[in-house]
Amino acid sequence: MALWMEKGSEPLTESEKADLEAIAALKDSAAIELKEKGNQYVKMGKKHYSDAIGCYTRAINQKALSDSENSILFANRAHVNLLLGNLRRALTDSQEALKLCPSNIKAIFRAAKASLSLNLLAEAREYCEKGLQLDPNNEELKRLDQQIGLKISESEKHEAEVSMALAEAKELVSAIEHRGLKMGKEMYRDLTGLRKPVLDKSNILHWPVLLLYAEVMSSDFIEDFCETDMLSVHLDMISFSMKWLSNVFADDQPLSWDVKNNYKREFIELYYEAGSGPCLSKEKLLHCLLEGTAASHREAVGDAAKDAVEDFKQQMGSPRWIKVNERRTLHDVLKEPNLVICGIPVFYVVSKRSSFYEKFKAGKWVPPSI
Repeated sequence: MALWMEKGSEPLTESEKADLEAIAALKDSAAIELKEKGNQYVKMGKKHYSDAIGCYTRAINQKALSDSENSILFANRAHVNLLLGNLRRALTDSQEALKLCPSNIKAIFRAAKASLSLNLLAEAREYCEKGLQLDPNNEELKRLDQQIGLKISESEKHEAEVSMALAEAKELVSAIEHRGLKMGKEMYRDLTGLRKPVLDKSNILHWPVLLLYAEVMSSDFIEDFCETDMLSVHLDMISFSMKWLSNVFADDQPLSWDVKNNYKREFIELYYEAGSGPCLSKEKLLHCLLEGTAASHREAVGDAAKDAVEDFKQQMGSPRWIKVNERRTLHDVLKEPNLVICGIPVFYVVSKRSSFYEKFKAGKWVPPSI
């Protein structure tokens, strides 16, 4: 039978020719029927979308219709895949439709829509431009082109923000590295959020600084502490907005928990914790500085970027808490070889007049678990 002839062989008899024509007519009829049935399934709603895709696929597999008709079938299947959220399949079907018929406007629209949803903005714009060249008054394409334009603008703005955030973070890493500062993991994010140091135009670092009352673990926060300032400057600022500064140090009013009025300006001392954890590698430091920025997911830290753990073991009998000389600048204090900055500088406030003072100095107090 002609049905089983090898590809490329010609029918030899009129009977064979008639057989082939009959088979082709049946396949053509079946393909058209499957196409119409698929269209009906689409109209019946989402529950029948998979049936519609099945009908279009079987119609295409008949290989009986013309290129322009098969292009419509691919475009129809692309439409259903778009409705189902099968974006990559929708784009592939649209591209197959355009191979068969480059002027298929519906296929162009669906290719543009799928590309937009896949964030392939250049491709989406290209499809829209091609479609509008063929059909300048197509309102659907015009609206889609506007959406693509807005998305491109948003993307360009985001990329600019990412580049800026990345450049600023790398500058910060270089500044910290140049100063020989040691950075560790954040300890008190619940109190400070994602605050980070800022490098100004004069290459001076401005740090957020956390002050903790060790005795009661109450806290206050200095948002902008210039590295060239002495510690005493901030402690003496009467107009500073911090409650504990204004109440205790300016007006001599005790804090609500300071019933014995121990925390007057002349009685307080500042300390930092020596060797409070390992230092971060350069890669992890950059990653931490990018948190909360537009580039927060841009710089991933691989498994090879391990923490650079430095040994800060103290000699036997040496204190864990190091008293800060308030006449020194923040920069000089932060450069101490045994000081690890836990995200931001953290200083502990204690009173010489408090009964807690001796316990603290003897190293019998540790911060509560974070």
